[in-house]
Amino acid sequence: MDLKDKAAIVTGASRGIGRSITRALLDKGAAVAGWSRSEPEDFGHKNFHYIKADLTQQDSVQQAYQQTADALGEQIAILINNAGAGYKGDLDEMPPEKWRYLFDLNVHGIFYVSRLVIPPMKTRQEGHIINISSGAGTNGIAGMSCYSATKHAVVGISRSLHQELRDFGIKVTCLSPGSVDTGFSDSEKNKLKPDELAQSAVHILECSQNFHYTDVQVRPLQP
Repeated sequence: MDLKDKAAIVTGASRGIGRSITRALLDKGAAVAGWSRSEPEDFGHKNFHYIKADLTQQDSVQQAYQQTADALGEQIAILINNAGAGYKGDLDEMPPEKWRYLFDLNVHGIFYVSRLVIPPMKTRQEGHIINISSGAGTNGIAGMSCYSATKHAVVGISRSLHQELRDFGIKVTCLSPGSVDTGFSDSEKNKLKPDELAQSAVHILECSQNFHYTDVQVRPLQP
């Protein structure tokens, strides 16, 4: 896909991976609606549109989508489902409200956004959805059962969507990074940088029309 003049939605655009992917798309000439609860700082760009959104609330997502359509039209070619959070803690010590919140944001948010973006993509027979999962989406991790469960769900959603949408010319990729320097876990010198993940996302989006990447795992060379 040629990214120039393409319209994109990036959720969780205010920091970390989402911010870096937004920057990378803008550098390629795309127009980006960046959805997040707080506005990114120092992010002035003529093709960037900040959309305030709480992905745990369906009404907020619906409103954000309408604002995006007003700004960019409904010709959304790219959806980056990046917004997410994580809590550490053993399952029997996890407060139920935190468990529910992680599923609301990490899983239900993808459902709320994707169900609005997909129908116009089907009509145009074009589109690419990238869902950001994690290495925790394919492995169990002690003390992170809730986070791991949500990221396993992202993998399952992505693989199923691939089967549902391929005949409509819509690509679905699950991008699963290993340790990334986003402040979620203790800093390590060998962690991936958000800008490196953004490079991977752009590469995935720019592949030719007749093939695409379904599951992509990105790991630091030295763990």
